[in-house]
Amino acid sequence: MFRLNKMEKSEVVTNCDHLARLKFSPVLPYAFTEHGAIMLANVLNSDRAVETSVFVVRAFLRLREMLASNRQLAEKLGELERRIASHDERIQVIFEAIRQLLSPQKSTQRQIGFHVKESRGKFRGKGLMKALQAEKKRERKL
Repeated sequence: MFRLNKMEKSEVVTNCDHLARLKFSPVLPYAFTEHGAIMLANVLNSDRAVETSVFVVRAFLRLREMLASNRQLAEKLGELERRIASHDERIQVIFEAIRQLLSPQKSTQRQIGFHVKESRGKFRGKGLMKALQAEKKRERKL
């Protein structure tokens, strides 16, 4: 049996609703360890006391099992974090490859078909409309 400190007391009060009156108590409560619960079961002789102490011992055992499983989970999470660290680098390489595939590449192949290269044609570029209008004016004058 041991006495809880102030932090442990506040944690117990916040987690257990039936201990709300303990919140305002100036006295720090006592708590049983697993061994203390077993010793209590040996001292008490009534059927109800034995049944209750067996229940408490089973609760301690389940608590120990839960803590062990949490340790295993923590170890597995650590292992996953180590694996993911190497995956991040690989994922970056994949993203870079995807970006290269998405970026437009200049074709080195020659286009098929007939292509006229005019040095200064009248129908070339932005002045196409102006050239057509000028040609129509010339035709009207004639």
